[in-house]
Amino acid sequence: MAELPRLVAAGAADPNRPAPGTAELLQRHLRPGTLQLGAPPPLSLYVHLPWCLRKCPYCDFNSHEVAGGGALPEARYLDALRHDLEAALPWVWGRPVHSIFIGGGTPSLFSPDGIERLLSDIRTLMPLQPGCEITLEANPGTFERDRFRAFRAAGVTRLSVGVQSFDDRHLAALGRVHDRGQALAAAEEAADAFETFNLDLMYALPGQSLAEAAEDLRTALALQPPHLSLYHLTIEPNTRFALDPPEVPDDDSASDMLDQVVALTGAAGMDRYEVSAYARPGHRCTHNLNYWQFGDYLGIGAGAHSKLSFAHRVIRQVRWREPSTYMERAFQGTAVSNEDEIGRKALPFEFMLNALRLREGVPLQLFRERTGLPMSAIEAGLAEAQAKGLLTRDTGSVLPTARGFDFLNDLQGLFLAD
Repeated sequence: MAELPRLVAAGAADPNRPAPGTAELLQRHLRPGTLQLGAPPPLSLYVHLPWCLRKCPYCDFNSHEVAGGGALPEARYLDALRHDLEAALPWVWGRPVHSIFIGGGTPSLFSPDGIERLLSDIRTLMPLQPGCEITLEANPGTFERDRFRAFRAAGVTRLSVGVQSFDDRHLAALGRVHDRGQALAAAEEAADAFETFNLDLMYALPGQSLAEAAEDLRTALALQPPHLSLYHLTIEPNTRFALDPPEVPDDDSASDMLDQVVALTGAAGMDRYEVSAYARPGHRCTHNLNYWQFGDYLGIGAGAHSKLSFAHRVIRQVRWREPSTYMERAFQGTAVSNEDEIGRKALPFEFMLNALRLREGVPLQLFRERTGLPMSAIEAGLAEAQAKGLLTRDTGSVLPTARGFDFLNDLQGLFLAD
């Protein structure tokens, strides 16, 4: 489960409306404006592979079941991704890529040869930083012996395995296609094939007790993963769980589970460096850190989002969501369905929404560099947050307090524009 910003595209796209040309759009974004941004921030690449064996009832990501259990249109989709990336190059020309994240969906449904081709196309078209982190999401339900090693040979450097639980009863409640044995085998294979990998777990599951949540986590920790992502199950709109909500632990029980997570991971030598992320030294996720530090990212693939900085403005882009429409549009050079500029008043919240997820906070200089705004734009929010005991700051940085971390939504909300 990729930890991605939740963004809303401005306006509905009209498939019959002619799209502005790339040159016209670039000229529009390069014109003078009120923001004064410095050098562009680090650039990441996100690639969305949208198919799953089965749509989970809690999932609100852009994922689509493989029709009738048939074959993926792998070659055609990879062709579309290359066309999409070629058309996007003028927006990021010459900028090196610091990290690549291949998310979904279930990217491990694609063949290792297909992933190798994808990464070869990316390397052909874009410069990669030395040691570029390349993450692939994988699910135990698509696991088979030596498949993860083949992904490693294809160029993937980091695997993220969507375990969610090691309890068969809870896996069934979540609609997962794997069982405990497959989850354990996949995690063990990931450890054998990769120097660094992540396990995704969820807590506050339907009918889950505090003891069961602890057992799930202890099972995961026994596998000695370098990185863990631990998410509270939330009932998202437009999901099957939203239509037929299961009975889940109450807020107090969920809070006890989180306290237990923090205690057990800390005792195992894992650092909680972000709200939902725990890592051993040297194994933090470079790609997600770039999101949280308000870096830039180019997203290609069905429904992918981008955030790109120019000298005087920051823009968002969204690709066409439905895979067949996306492929048609990508071949036409019009894969972007929506594009809008982040308004000056919205930028402080956009920045703080991400940065305050980091336990160690961010340097204040980063706010000026990534938004082009003066510190006065967030001064009132900082003062109120500090007065409420949600945030601490010195001359160089801001970071949430333990209370601020527990009430993160309240803290972030202080930076919403009036």
